[in-house]
Amino acid sequence: MTLAAALRTAVGSEHVLLDPDLRASYETDWTGRFTGPSRAVVRPADTAQVAQVLAACAHAGVAVVVQGGRTGLVGGSVPPPGPAENAPVVLLTTRMTELTDVSQITRQVTAGAGVTLARLTGHARAAGLDFGVDLAARDSATVGGMVATNAGGIRVLRHGSMRDQVAGVEAALVDGRIISRLDGLAKDNTGYDISHLLAGSEGTLAVLTRLRLRLVPAEQERAVALIAVRGTAEAVELLAALRSQLPGVSAAELCFPSGLALVAKVTGARVPLEGAGGAYVLAEIAGESDPVDDVLAALESCEQVLDATVASSAADRAQLWALRERHTEAINSVGVPVKLDVSVPLARLADLVDRLPGAVAAVEPAAQLVLFGHLAEANLHVNVLGADDGEAATVAVLSLVSSLGGSISSEHGIGRAKARWLDLSRSQAEIDVMRSIKAAFDPLGLLNPGVILPAEDAGASVRALSHR
Repeated sequence: MTLAAALRTAVGSEHVLLDPDLRASYETDWTGRFTGPSRAVVRPADTAQVAQVLAACAHAGVAVVVQGGRTGLVGGSVPPPGPAENAPVVLLTTRMTELTDVSQITRQVTAGAGVTLARLTGHARAAGLDFGVDLAARDSATVGGMVATNAGGIRVLRHGSMRDQVAGVEAALVDGRIISRLDGLAKDNTGYDISHLLAGSEGTLAVLTRLRLRLVPAEQERAVALIAVRGTAEAVELLAALRSQLPGVSAAELCFPSGLALVAKVTGARVPLEGAGGAYVLAEIAGESDPVDDVLAALESCEQVLDATVASSAADRAQLWALRERHTEAINSVGVPVKLDVSVPLARLADLVDRLPGAVAAVEPAAQLVLFGHLAEANLHVNVLGADDGEAATVAVLSLVSSLGGSISSEHGIGRAKARWLDLSRSQAEIDVMRSIKAAFDPLGLLNPGVILPAEDAGASVRALSHR
């Protein structure tokens, strides 16, 4: 039986896309930076079908690239560039949309890998609970992809990243075997925690098909404040002051005048406090009762505050959040940026922000730099617009981050885009252990090849690049 015939048997002929025109949209990521050929696109509906697809591909020796909502930034969910004869099969998870009833006893729910974040959140809220992770791509991002990349978003400060929400997983291994731990036990000390190992593995170890997810109590009352401060150092100090006075701080975002001006220009949004500060903190405070008075009192006592505006109604809160969440839209309207997601120790965040313009200008003097990010995690989204040499800009940014003791990927994963620079954040011993784990799960290297782990001979060139 040919591979195409085996795939049709597994998922049905209508869910195997072989025509080049039908495959095309799945071969390029949404940024347009990453593209590669596929030999087929398959759309399984459940775990059993995923297992059959993987077994068929393994038998044929054909690689598999796993794809969800395609909101990633590091090229990890599209085929790698290369000759068409070596092209992989793209496996879509978007038909796996099961969503069970919420358990009020355990505060857990089981979701198919293709369930969007927006649908999961709405489902939890309808049951009087909430989901602990939120991000701007909520309408497109799928929970399978979010767990696979250990996505963070805007509420990590309060509830942690996706790995922290995982109570169990079901996944298909490359040879078609299935592992399933969906019981959601509060305590289970029986050896290695495979569920949490697969979180953040970016589809390189197994294909996640169903997730058992923890939910959090719903906090109905919220206030959002946009606060002008002198600079990044003052933003860090302000966050510490607010957290000491307001236990309900659930998000703290960092923006800068250039980014807000671009959002205003592209979207027509009005930016409150324009020109009032060198940096802006967008903070959300949640609670069981209206927190506005407490927020106003806290801001009045914080010496870092130059000016502030506080919104309590849903409409006004949404307008303030839009100033932060529409940064990506505004940046992409100008051109295709070099997008880098990095973090440093919180005490070094101001150093990073201060030194980034010089580091980028040294290799790309005409480039435009737009920064924003998650303040509490010192997680900065670095966008370099107009770079002639994207690799030079990448090396400049990642080398600076490494010198400050940071991570070259804070929440979007390594993918293919950063695999060459993995040794800037991981020791050789760690990389060797990761290779051993990969070999144990996927001995032929068929799952998302080239994602996370660099080529065996890349280390020397990576180290040379990082020091130029």
